[in-house]
Amino acid sequence: MLRTALLATALTVSLGACTTSSGVMNEATEAVGGVIDGAVAEARLAAAVSGPWRNPDNVARDGYRHPGETLQFFGVMPDDTVIEITPGGGWYAEILAPYLREDGQYVAAVVDPMALPEGRGRDYQANSKAGLETLFAGSAAQYDRARIVAFDPANPVFGAAGSADAVLTFRNVHNWRSNGQAEGMFQGFFDVLKPGGVLGVVEHRAAADVPADDRSGYVGQAQVVAMAQAAGFVLDATSEVNANPRDTKNHPNGVWTLPPGNRHEDTDRAKYQAIGESDRMTLRFRKPE
Repeated sequence: MLRTALLATALTVSLGACTTSSGVMNEATEAVGGVIDGAVAEARLAAAVSGPWRNPDNVARDGYRHPGETLQFFGVMPDDTVIEITPGGGWYAEILAPYLREDGQYVAAVVDPMALPEGRGRDYQANSKAGLETLFAGSAAQYDRARIVAFDPANPVFGAAGSADAVLTFRNVHNWRSNGQAEGMFQGFFDVLKPGGVLGVVEHRAAADVPADDRSGYVGQAQVVAMAQAAGFVLDATSEVNANPRDTKNHPNGVWTLPPGNRHEDTDRAKYQAIGESDRMTLRFRKPE
């Protein structure tokens, strides 16, 4: 189960203990009634974040995405069942799958390409799914126990009702809003979570509310909160760990103007590199007991 308070301190535990075949620390679990001790969880998370198997390009973005602090805030424990929604190239999968490998379960929920009409959308999702499968197959020591679940975005089901401790989504809400899928997605999250389970959301943050068909990639924080609450969630806490006050949010190509998209003129590179990645909200919701 999720035990948010156990991960409230910083990642300061030494990584000098023995490791498992996944490369993630497997100290003797200090537990009461089978609950993994918070210090052990911190050490395992720190080991996963610093894992040598991670793509160096992904590691280079840690200063903007703050994976350790973000997962601590969401309260993800090593024995949780965690569903990540549309993991893309596997940025967070590289951390979550090894972290959960020994005692928990990592599930990558991807769009089922065959649920989409023929065209670019289906091709994109097929390539995304294949890329994730290749990542998992290429390093069994980290990913052999990770699962992939395909869902229909028009009727999203991510697993058996009440089966997950946490659902996590990173920078996806804007896509669901523009496609008219947000309501169904949030309802799907609510259904798959156990009572008391957590929905963790990171999303590009607009300065104010934006229309559903807005193409900037930004979403108003109050809008995301309202969508989650409409599905039955309670806002548990907010964090500024992924905030960026340098982001003016008025870029010619929306969030994709900024790194890592870098859709801008070469002459503007220094300007946008100085801003860095987008300002992001980090929200923790809970399904009522």
